Amino acid sequence: MKHIYVAFFSFLLLSCGSAKVNQSTVLNPTNPKGVKGSVLPVSKDAELERVKSKVSAKALSVDIEATMIFLTSDELKGRDTGSEGIEKAADYIQNMFKNNNILPYFTSYKDTLENYNDGVAYNIVGFLPGTDPELKNEFVVIGAHYDHIGLISGGGDDTIANGANDNASGTTTVLEFAKYFGEHKKNKRSIIFALFTAEEKGLVGSKHLAKTLKDQNINLYTMLNFEMVGVPMINKDHNLYLTGYELSNLAEISNGYANKNLVGFLPKAKEFNLFRRSDNAPFHDEFNVPSQTYSSFDFTNFGEYHKVGDEASLMDYDFMATIVSETVPMLEGIINAPIKEVKYN
Repeated sequence: MKHIYVAFFSFLLLSCGSAKVNQSTVLNPTNPKGVKGSVLPVSKDAELERVKSKVSAKALSVDIEATMIFLTSDELKGRDTGSEGIEKAADYIQNMFKNNNILPYFTSYKDTLENYNDGVAYNIVGFLPGTDPELKNEFVVIGAHYDHIGLISGGGDDTIANGANDNASGTTTVLEFAKYFGEHKKNKRSIIFALFTAEEKGLVGSKHLAKTLKDQNINLYTMLNFEMVGVPMINKDHNLYLTGYELSNLAEISNGYANKNLVGFLPKAKEFNLFRRSDNAPFHDEFNVPSQTYSSFDFTNFGEYHKVGDEASLMDYDFMATIVSETVPMLEGIINAPIKEVKYN
């Protein structure tokens, strides 16, 4: 796949550079209404940047789709905690970390849950040290759960709850963040990338990791969780909402670094107390630092929650690519800020 995109990109570059006069135009700023004859040619450099941007966005969308298709394949049988299927997902995540310069946080990537009664269960935890001599001692956890509910009845011949939106979408998003930071290493604070098991069993995996990190007395700045980000919200002026929106200034900080209205308030999230229902909650309980979840599931845009119909084919990969692209500057801003700007109210 990589070679295909290299060839495609090279073709576009050659096409853009072959014409003696570039036909693409922009409005003359002295004539904003664009009267005929008052247009200026776009420079070749600007056109090449535009082409590169389009190719990059498409490549990101394709990469996201490939990860999603694997995590939601029938071979993984719904990624139930302790199952052979979720072990294949864990191996995939570990390889993704390893191939993108993300170190194991513990002696291995696996953070095994003690005394789990239904098979062996483990979080997958990666680590990227900070680059600043002082800020590297502060940590940001970026997380999502990679388990789902496995096999269920009531779906006719299909019994596999593949869990695309819930939460292969969040897992894939975190893996894209890991790829970005692993390549660029532009993080002054240290980052823990945590993919949790047993969220569907009662946040068991995140409770285990939060307690372990608290026992280590790490200096946790904030925990940023991603849950169900596979489809866009309906009739909203923002792409994501934040659970516990009113509890902190995280939405304001997020939008400032994103340079747009990226994160908003969803009344249903407060009504159903979603702040307590995802993997951010154990970190809030253990550390009492801003620990919140970003999501785009608005109770009207996806009807396949915990059903066999939660399939990869229903996901909007261009939307997911947009989420990654718009969220990376936000994460960089939070991770690299000289002081701890995100605070509970």
